Amino acid sequence: MSLISLKDVKFSYDKTNPAVDGVSFNVEKGEYIAVIGHNGSGKSTLARLINGLLSPDEGEIYVDDIKVGDKKTVFEVRKRVGVVFQNPDNQLVASIVEDDVAFGPENLGIPRKEIGERIDFALDAVGMQDFRKSSPTRLSGGQKQRVAIAGVLALKPQILILDESTAMLDPKGRKEVLSVVKKLNKEQAVTVLAITHYMEEVVDADRVIVLDSGKIVMQDTPREIFKREKELKEIGLELPLASYIANKMRKNGIELPEGVLTEQELSEALCK
Repeated sequence: MSLISLKDVKFSYDKTNPAVDGVSFNVEKGEYIAVIGHNGSGKSTLARLINGLLSPDEGEIYVDDIKVGDKKTVFEVRKRVGVVFQNPDNQLVASIVEDDVAFGPENLGIPRKEIGERIDFALDAVGMQDFRKSSPTRLSGGQKQRVAIAGVLALKPQILILDESTAMLDPKGRKEVLSVVKKLNKEQAVTVLAITHYMEEVVDADRVIVLDSGKIVMQDTPREIFKREKELKEIGLELPLASYIANKMRKNGIELPEGVLTEQELSEALCK
């Protein structure tokens, strides 16, 4: 069975206009999935449904074979699914970094010795061990978000959901956070569901899910998704910058391959 499974899921905040409308997809263990769509397409609602913060009006959601939406299982679901939200300040609760990372495990009643081991593991994973005695208020945006991720990792989740987690960061901070997430996915086999509106963050995903008005309108690899420029524009989405430039140059008579995603690929194609 897939690690995450959604079947015909519907949810509405006002019982009239669905925020999520008949969504079905599966995510396998260790996958890196990007979810994109314009504002109001249902991306963040989807994250909250998978985490059990919301319950579907219709359909079924399973996480690690546990049904989501049942009050009896919500604790088990949240042990498996960690969510990092847009503003790290809303997730930091302590005045010292290591105390903040310890907050989740302490609330699970985990023994003190194991909490110490989890703090070490989480801070090492995000490269923040040198800041364990620091105050979160003195950290940069990217560092705060890494501490927020460490707080989630200390719970040892199987699934990490990033809900626009880089939206408030500068390019350096975004790069820091994405580097950590990719490392966790590759080295720790953490399954990642990354919700973003930065197309450059999508190119390294295994698969992309495109939402529009609460429905899945595309689902494929990044290379195949970004070949569909016209369809993406129709629903208010742009291409990664390298793809956009490559398409413009191709239209102006320069021979370039389709499906260029990154600056490196564009550079190599031009050199040829």
